[in-house]
Amino acid sequence: MYQAIRPSSSRFLTIRQQRYHVRSWGEYRPGMVPLVLVHGWMDVSASFQFVVDALQGERFVIAPDWRGFGLTRPQGAGPDPTDYGPVDHYVSPAEYLADLDFLLDALDAELGRDSGAAIDLVGHSMGGNVALVYGGVRPQRVRRLVNLEGFGLPATRPAQAARRYASWIDQLKALERGELALQQYDSLEGVAQRLIKTNPRLAPAKARWLAQHWSAQNESGRWQILGDAAHKVVSALLYRADETQAIWRCIQAPTLSVEASDDSLARWFKQGEYQLDEFHQRLTAVPDCRRARVEDAGHMLHHDQPAAVARLIEDFLA
Repeated sequence: MYQAIRPSSSRFLTIRQQRYHVRSWGEYRPGMVPLVLVHGWMDVSASFQFVVDALQGERFVIAPDWRGFGLTRPQGAGPDPTDYGPVDHYVSPAEYLADLDFLLDALDAELGRDSGAAIDLVGHSMGGNVALVYGGVRPQRVRRLVNLEGFGLPATRPAQAARRYASWIDQLKALERGELALQQYDSLEGVAQRLIKTNPRLAPAKARWLAQHWSAQNESGRWQILGDAAHKVVSALLYRADETQAIWRCIQAPTLSVEASDDSLARWFKQGEYQLDEFHQRLTAVPDCRRARVEDAGHMLHHDQPAAVARLIEDFLA
């Protein structure tokens, strides 16, 4: 199994009725700018371990498990670590923005920093989308911003709204019936093999290490992914690309957008629905944005090429 070079420590903070799990690496000293890492959909904070191990400089790094992922669960949740509360709820994407803001408030108070002091923010995939929007919503709070494969979604039209609301209601009903439950596995090795199937570049040793953070045994003794099935419910609201770009125009931090050599959008969407060229055009809304590419990597580029990703991050933050 992979051996972490810089082991993390964990603690829990009460944030907006959630018992938030926050992982940290290194020691904070006055004057440091914390590096905050936010993970993607159906992922966990431990996903950044390989990049943290590849960092050359001394940094204080923190990474939360988003609500409904990993070890972050509602206050008062039961003993089953895979239970994220009532099945009839839905997590709005806006909740992550508020959670991040409250988390940074708690971090400032804990570290004795001035309230609202700036951080360096890195987000992967869904976390990259959240980071970009947060950079526009709270521009004074982000010193440097790095987006790893956070592309947003295809643009939508008002005419799609009625069908979207109907799909949302139908999926909420499916959630209550248990039809959106996450996969379970007989062993931790089964979880590791699932990770490798999704990302064939992932070395078995790293897959086994990730599996122990990405899953837990439920009350029946089977290994279950640490994620709330409610995250599989489609958003009730349309994705407004024009609105997102308007927010991005408010970003003040220098921004680095990193993509992998494998074209993720070509895999996710049918041809013509949403392509890299359109994403690159959207990025022109970010006032100071640079782009970089990581070779021999897929969407989980921080697993595939952690040293290359770490170098890009450190060079940019410097």
